[in-house]
Amino acid sequence: MPALWIAHVTVTDEEAYGRYAKLAGPAIAKYGGAFVARGGRYVQLEGKERARNVVAQFPSVEAAEECYRSPEYQEAMSHARGAAERELVIVETTE
Repeated sequence: MPALWIAHVTVTDEEAYGRYAKLAGPAIAKYGGAFVARGGRYVQLEGKERARNVVAQFPSVEAAEECYRSPEYQEAMSHARGAAERELVIVETTE
């Protein structure tokens, strides 16, 4: 089943987070991920508001998790740590 990688982010260091984003996109694509939404307009209805919301679709939960744990994505994450507050969840779709 396909899966969605959903991140809610508050960027605290634009420069460092920009380095993360530059590396994260290719890593996500390498593991079959494709962006569905990235930083677009949103309406916060419940919970903690984060200014940046990102959704990527992967072929499976396993592919999304493999991407997250990959050397390529972890290299990208080395720039995001300390540059953002974030939550990230992987959710299997019903399709």
